[in-house]
Amino acid sequence: MTTTTDVLRRAMPSLRRFWPGAASGFLSEASAVALLACSAWLIVRASEQPPVMYLSAAVVGVRAFALSRAAFRYTERLASHDAALRQLAVTRTDLVRRLIPLAPDGLTRTRRGSVLGALVDDVDELQNLPLRVVLPLVSSATVALGAVVLVGIVWWPAALTLLACLLVAAVVAVGWGWVAGSRAERSIAPLRARLADAVLDHLASLDVLAAYGADAHSAQRIAAADGALRRAVTRRAGAQAGSTAVVSVLAGAASVFAVLAAVPALGDGTITAPAFAVAVLVPMAVFEVFAAVPAAASSWRQVRAAAARIAEAVPDEAPAGIPLEVARDADAYARTDAALGAGLVLQGVAARWPGAAEDALHALDLTVAPGERILVVGSSGAGKTTAAHVLVRFLETTAGRYTIGGVDVHDLDPDTVRETVGLCEQQPMLFDEDIRQNLLFARDTATDAELEAVLQRVGLGDWLAARGGLDARVGERGALVSGGQAQRIALARALLHGFPVLVLDEPTAGVDADASDALLTDLLGAVGPDRAVVLISHVDVPAELVDRTVRLTGGRIEA
Repeated sequence: MTTTTDVLRRAMPSLRRFWPGAASGFLSEASAVALLACSAWLIVRASEQPPVMYLSAAVVGVRAFALSRAAFRYTERLASHDAALRQLAVTRTDLVRRLIPLAPDGLTRTRRGSVLGALVDDVDELQNLPLRVVLPLVSSATVALGAVVLVGIVWWPAALTLLACLLVAAVVAVGWGWVAGSRAERSIAPLRARLADAVLDHLASLDVLAAYGADAHSAQRIAAADGALRRAVTRRAGAQAGSTAVVSVLAGAASVFAVLAAVPALGDGTITAPAFAVAVLVPMAVFEVFAAVPAAASSWRQVRAAAARIAEAVPDEAPAGIPLEVARDADAYARTDAALGAGLVLQGVAARWPGAAEDALHALDLTVAPGERILVVGSSGAGKTTAAHVLVRFLETTAGRYTIGGVDVHDLDPDTVRETVGLCEQQPMLFDEDIRQNLLFARDTATDAELEAVLQRVGLGDWLAARGGLDARVGERGALVSGGQAQRIALARALLHGFPVLVLDEPTAGVDADASDALLTDLLGAVGPDRAVVLISHVDVPAELVDRTVRLTGGRIEA
């Protein structure tokens, strides 16, 4: 089982990539402290008007530390961000690779906003682990420790006051941030998912909401989600501001305590005036570096919460009803060709949806021969879509046997099955791109001439010319095309890919009854006689378009 710790471990770059940025960060912050110490010593020593030769080393030191601070800051940003972003790409790719096998049926109970949040916001948050948590803590802690040692060499009582103020600042600032902001930080990502859900639901159903006068209520839901998110972000910002204020107060206190500790020694000549300046002013530079610690603690809480949500959103095991092999690494399977042979054969197949208590299919026997056209009809809930998802291995069979060309599908890579059996869904997914790109997803090597030819085959030649060609956009989820046009584009995409078997799930669902027969005639005519077609519909279609009809009732074939 994937844990939060596993997610955090994967989010960290390798030591080989991480250490150059960490070393540069330490050197940059150490240069900042050394710059102030050297400057303080130089100013006070120069006021004593010694020979210039006694100041030359300090002058060179000031220039060197000023330049090195900027140079190391640049290399730190360059190295650390390169390492973090490279690891972020690996993390996001791994997440997508684990989500894809579960889609679509393994994610049916997951809110779209939650998946989107895990894929975008939460994964983006993981880059803060090396950049805003580990790196600042490592460099700040080591520099602060070195500064305490430096002040201790000058005057040990001042070093003790500095160490005490640093410890108090760490405890108070981190504790304040935890008490004041931890709840808000944990709630931000779920609130973002809630807002994303509200916006997606509103936009996807805007026409229906407007027709029933419910758009105002939906807009209020969006406003409420936005307000809750805004309040959580404000509480988090307030907690961070409070932590920063505590650190600023303790920075001043450290300098005051250093003065009180060093004044007696200055009076009796135990330490010199330049050393006194170093003991008093170095704490200011140290606390400037230390200011990253409360911010790192806040970032840690956010990163850990994001990692916990990712671990919860992406299970290691496929839910019940999803093919077990889909949850494994596809590299574990030999990608052999699934020759269609005698066709698809389902013998006594039963299947159920994830989370369902009962099977949706019961002892289903179905054979699909090469080139055969089968109509599967039945009322809503009869198991038609379940059968379609079994054929493309979105759903696991709980009983029976499913073979392709005599080979059990469990012995085939799931991708191999889907190279053989293609599914055109009831609501085809069209991306907010132009027509060309929506077709190239099927075969990215296709030329414009091939794309235009396949659109002509599905009856969209005149429509394509009227729209201005392949550069015309289809809108978000095909909002700029009709239901029938979306089905034709989906079929063109399937034809372009070249599936030996096509499953058409309710292709006339979004089409007027008068136009449904014409659409089916065009669709089946475009497929050609060399490919098998399983046409799923809740209504009868002209008998001349299919070879035979199978009626499902209650998940069984009606005798």
